[in-house]
Amino acid sequence: MSGPRALVLDFNGVILDDEPVHCATMQEVLAEESFALSDAEYRQDYLALDDRGAFALALRRMGRPVTEAALTDLIRRKGVRYHARMREGYRLFPGVADFVRAAAGHAPLAIASGALRDEIEAALARAALTSCFAAIVSAEEIRRMKPDPEIYRTALARLNAATPRPGPPIAPAECLAIEDSMAGVRAAQAAGMRCVAVTNSYPAEALAFAEVVVASLAGQTPPSLWRAATDGARRAGSRRTGG
Repeated sequence: MSGPRALVLDFNGVILDDEPVHCATMQEVLAEESFALSDAEYRQDYLALDDRGAFALALRRMGRPVTEAALTDLIRRKGVRYHARMREGYRLFPGVADFVRAAAGHAPLAIASGALRDEIEAALARAALTSCFAAIVSAEEIRRMKPDPEIYRTALARLNAATPRPGPPIAPAECLAIEDSMAGVRAAQAAGMRCVAVTNSYPAEALAFAEVVVASLAGQTPPSLWRAATDGARRAGSRRTGG
């Protein structure tokens, strides 16, 4: 196989360069609750979580009960701030729009993201990338967030159910995932996919267990990434067996 039969991409930190906005708006909301969240703590413990999981973690660390009312209020307040900031413009990572458009001509694409669906759709529409994706799975549609593989399994199921349907169905081992976080890489691998990690959010050494690590998607192609990921998987297998 010269390339993957499908690509599943994370969104924040892979396509949209908005993690600093998520961090800042979460810090602002939590500051109103007298809880200080540092940039380093956000990257370490919160970045890979959806809003619900992130605020639940903060409430536990504050020693407060994690109630539906509290989560709904915190998520709403962060959402107001996020949308206000994003009205200033959606910034994609360099080269990612060209990569997505080219990749969509090679294989079906899906998004598997802990972002809210309206945030994903607004950014894709602004970048004229909506038609490139056959499926989107967002935070509202799953029960277990990364590193659980549910979101990747759901994305693949939707690709296989898309029209026109692929034949035969796409297997996890035929998919290439693209991630920026350790939890995301683990989720993709647990779903049986090979994973490319992009160093947009974490250094290469933290992501080294991915099949391949790249500094950017600019200039990359699905076949070249697939070959690199296949070679990485082969090397990892050899190390595990002592070969």
